[in-house]
Amino acid sequence: MRVEEQLNDVLSRIRDGEAAANRKTGSVSLVAVSKTFDAETIRPAIAAGQRVFGENRVQEAQGKWPALKAETSGIELHLIGPLQSNKAADAVALFDVIETIDREKIARAVAAEITRQGKPVRLYVQVNTGLEPQKAGIAPDDTLAFVTLCRETIGISVEGLMCIPPADENPGPHFALLAKLAERCGLTKLSMGMSGDFDVAVQFGATSVRVGSAIFGTR
Repeated sequence: MRVEEQLNDVLSRIRDGEAAANRKTGSVSLVAVSKTFDAETIRPAIAAGQRVFGENRVQEAQGKWPALKAETSGIELHLIGPLQSNKAADAVALFDVIETIDREKIARAVAAEITRQGKPVRLYVQVNTGLEPQKAGIAPDDTLAFVTLCRETIGISVEGLMCIPPADENPGPHFALLAKLAERCGLTKLSMGMSGDFDVAVQFGATSVRVGSAIFGTR
């Protein structure tokens, strides 16, 4: 299948999931994960109407997205991979949404760049729902305190929470946990679900899903 066909298939599955969960049509947005794919592979998705994309690495995104953004208006770019504080300036300059705020140092660096550049960037806190030592994210029990720190001390607005469940576990309980944490924090945005489990994420209240291989193929 071509990228356009696979994109439409994913969108159809999202809409079917919304209907099955008695959710409003369009309540779940698709972040097309274009990491490791070049501009020529991405352009058919843009031509088909997709405007929201996700990248894992700042440096890789810098190599293709300034030109792609210049070609098409309305592109919204999400950083969905770990961010190092020394890349905060570049990340704020290029990305519209950063989904991986997970420690005070990063939060402060991003806050400083948002102020310096005068650019509003939407922010999510990444939660390590499985407490996996190799994975980024704040511990579930620390989420409320961290969101409060971001809001009241650092002075940045957190829009929602993001998680990546352990690959070998049922994602449902992790999505349910993230939804409960978001409610506790007074947040309404949930970034959860990838190519293998985004149907489940829609059932658990995802407001955005991050899908790459189901659209662009294997890397």
